[in-house]
Amino acid sequence: MGRLAGKRAIVTGAGSGIGRASALLFASEGARVLCVDCTKAVQDTEKAIVSAGGTGEALVADAGLEGDVERYVARAVAAFGGVDVLYANAGISGGYMPITAQDVAQWQEVLRVNLIGPFLAIKHVVPLMAAQKKGSIICTASVAGIRANAGPTAYSASKAGVISLVQTTANELFGSGIRVNAICPGLIETGMTKPIFDGARARGSEGKIGQLNPTARHGHPSEIASMALFLASDEASYVNGQAIPVDGGLTSSLPFVPRRT
Repeated sequence: MGRLAGKRAIVTGAGSGIGRASALLFASEGARVLCVDCTKAVQDTEKAIVSAGGTGEALVADAGLEGDVERYVARAVAAFGGVDVLYANAGISGGYMPITAQDVAQWQEVLRVNLIGPFLAIKHVVPLMAAQKKGSIICTASVAGIRANAGPTAYSASKAGVISLVQTTANELFGSGIRVNAICPGLIETGMTKPIFDGARARGSEGKIGQLNPTARHGHPSEIASMALFLASDEASYVNGQAIPVDGGLTSSLPFVPRRT
């Protein structure tokens, strides 16, 4: 029996990176997984799950549009009979530029996907979970939502909003049996961070990536997926309203000059 045996899960942003790694891991641990992404790459995630002997379905949808959120929640209910786990992971970076060069449209799009998307997901799964008196909701925030200098301005603000959303929702759902938590990844190699890694490799400085955290390296999508698995499982039954960094220790310290031993 897997750690998620019998559970029905939705994972957004499942076409690549953290979302795909989480969907594959959830399925390998016994969950039936609806994989949601705005690109057709999500169909490859479904194929990988099925090829490995798991149960998964793919749906192309925009995580920041309410109609699409209603559609993917309805699809999960139709396919699996309900939802036990929601991992609202879909997000965009918005790109780096000085704040004086940013415009309202850019901010609106980042907030639409990164913050309104999780809100909508929560809004539409909570009635299902409340009726069964249990459920686990997980959102991808970021260390950029905890401290400065870890991401673009709009992105960082959106992820701080996700942390607040998780904390306030966990308390609003007091006594419901629904747990709401956030994961705050550090620097993880994904499609979103590809320009950072490509640039470092082109300069020959790949070995410096992640040098500011005490683990002295960058992270991998599978390491975030492992935390998501824990939060989705009954092993995390007493974990609620938390924003948990998975960052190699980056947020444990004030700025300093690393010393090599």
